Amino acid sequence: MCSWTAAESDMILKNRLIGFLLWQSIPSSLIFLVFTIMIVNWRSPTAISISFISFHLSQLLFSVSLSAVSSPQSKFRRILPVLLAATAVSGFLSAVSFCGIDGRVGFKGFASGLFYAVYYIYKQRWVLQFPIIQRSLFFSFKMGIPSAITQALKLSAAAYLLSALLLVFLPHGFNTDLKLGNMFGQHVISYAVSFSMFLCWELTHHLYQVLHTKRFMFAPPKGSAAAETNPSEPLLAALEESPPTSLLKYLVYLDLCMVCENNVDYWRRAAFFEETGETYRRVAAVCLNPLEQLASKLVQVFEGSPDDKVYRISDQLQSTNSRQNAKCYELMSNFQLYTWSARAIASLTAHSHKEDRFGVAQLSGSNAAVISTLIACLLAIETLMGKKSSLQPSHQLTGTFGIKLATFSTGRRDVRTGKRRDDPLYSKAYAMADVLRSSIYCIVSAFHHEMLTSANAGLLEKDWITSGKPPFGTRELVLQKLHLFLGFQAS
Repeated sequence: MCSWTAAESDMILKNRLIGFLLWQSIPSSLIFLVFTIMIVNWRSPTAISISFISFHLSQLLFSVSLSAVSSPQSKFRRILPVLLAATAVSGFLSAVSFCGIDGRVGFKGFASGLFYAVYYIYKQRWVLQFPIIQRSLFFSFKMGIPSAITQALKLSAAAYLLSALLLVFLPHGFNTDLKLGNMFGQHVISYAVSFSMFLCWELTHHLYQVLHTKRFMFAPPKGSAAAETNPSEPLLAALEESPPTSLLKYLVYLDLCMVCENNVDYWRRAAFFEETGETYRRVAAVCLNPLEQLASKLVQVFEGSPDDKVYRISDQLQSTNSRQNAKCYELMSNFQLYTWSARAIASLTAHSHKEDRFGVAQLSGSNAAVISTLIACLLAIETLMGKKSSLQPSHQLTGTFGIKLATFSTGRRDVRTGKRRDDPLYSKAYAMADVLRSSIYCIVSAFHHEMLTSANAGLLEKDWITSGKPPFGTRELVLQKLHLFLGFQAS
């Protein structure tokens, strides 16, 4: 039996960090050499060697601070101010390495580093953005080089103006000794220094994103004894034991989602449907738990509120005052994890229609739990967005194949919704609702014939809705929403 220890989990992140620290030195070295050859080729080889070492120390300082603050979640972290000090010092050392020891140049580098750190934190760039399509490391890095150059040009122009403005308040004794001979040359080299520093930082940031969002396969080598006996154990152990907000947790869910959705690792997905059904139950549990927690916590936000008050809470999506909605912002910080969970369990359920030889998905009751949880979570997200859902008489609408469908009363909607769609919470809620609807349609499309048969026999609720109370709403509301999906009328 294959085991997965905490040491092995830590080794994954340590190897990526070491690889990042080594690889970031390559573009930094190239930028330093190009700058030295084109701008300050008058310096002696000894001075260039010393500057090269100090420059790499400055980049190493920035890289380590970047590794310390980066996280897959957007919640503000107390360690973020460390980035301010580290980047400012890195800017000072980089500027001095490029041009030699000079008070005015060092101050400009310090101001540029501080400016970049403030911009970095303000834009929440410490949050790891997982790509939609996983590519090779070289191709992913190459794709980000043009945007890094463009961003470095913009930042260097802004930082140059800022540092020039700050120098007005410095004592006149801060003069430059760059040996360029004229004022125009001094401005050129000052801008080149700023551009080189920002380009190094942008490429380092991009490299960190590429290396740490790359998929890792939590599986034994194909053909090994562990792969033949229990290939799912490393994945399940990492899912169940990794810290809830760690990067490792996100990498495990990414791997699970790709296994469930794609046919490249068919042998790994086939192992989920082993005869005892224990593996499938564990996979379903780790996928449904985050969604159930999301719906349950949204219930706590809306609990005890009359209908109008619920809408006042949801109106915070369009309001500039988000204090009352802080809990919702915190919940949606795990947006990426929720989407992977929904997509993984929906794809696995849909594939079970043809790949589950032993019927473990149906016999374990997982299919009903999946449908109930996904719809309940969708109802909670729609309520958060300001959409009112209520039961309607079942005779109002008759869909295809004679199935009676009910429509949701859209209720009151705020006319300002379209004006605040740039709000981060609204964007994530809208995207989450879209993922949940797509996931439910994925299952309905795979089991459409079986669901129609159950509906015609009056057994849809018994076969596809859990007997207990759903995480959000009522069983009747979940059943009514399922009828809409069955008629392909849910939107």
